Amino acid sequence: MTDSPQRGADRPGARGTDRSLARRAELIVIGRKLFADTSYDALSMDDIAKQARVAKGLIYYYFRSKRGYYLAIVEDSVAELVSRAGSGLELPPEERVHRTIDGYLRYAEHNQAAYRTIISGGVGFDAEVHAIRDGVREAIVETIAEGAYGRRKVGPLPRTALLGWLCSVEGATLDWIAHRGLSRDLMRELLVRMLGGTMRAVEELDVSYPAPQAARRTT
Repeated sequence: MTDSPQRGADRPGARGTDRSLARRAELIVIGRKLFADTSYDALSMDDIAKQARVAKGLIYYYFRSKRGYYLAIVEDSVAELVSRAGSGLELPPEERVHRTIDGYLRYAEHNQAAYRTIISGGVGFDAEVHAIRDGVREAIVETIAEGAYGRRKVGPLPRTALLGWLCSVEGATLDWIAHRGLSRDLMRELLVRMLGGTMRAVEELDVSYPAPQAARRTT
């Protein structure tokens, strides 16, 4: 009985926190759309506040600056991409690789502006933005390595090879979402076979990293 007032006192604070997080998330969603249509340099804080229909002080409250707002948008997009690509850990290795690539393509297909921002950096050469992009690359390389070799951390040769494959995936995916000449299924199969070729090349150079059986298919 004596703890009832305490529980009642806690609930409003929790609701306030929930509302604050929801408001921040809402501003990030709005920001994704704004930066998708207009370049970073072309948007002032006044422009952002006007188009978002909020007081400029609210954006400063949550993000401190335009750059902080932009970085929060990029980080949110990266977290979603990594989550999509890293799902399906319960699957067998071959299916996991297919699921990873399919999740990656689905994200790019349905979040084209955010994907372009992640890959291009969006603000010229911004070291912090590029560090975020490098982080997502590392996370996806580790996800592919786990599916292919059973561990996330691999030696320099397979890591470099997988990173090179992923960079080619980025370029191909940017072209795919721009022109849509291939179905997602065909695009996925193309990237899977490119990955198989990369893994066979790794094995030829270092037999301690044998290519998975699926990567040995020639048909």
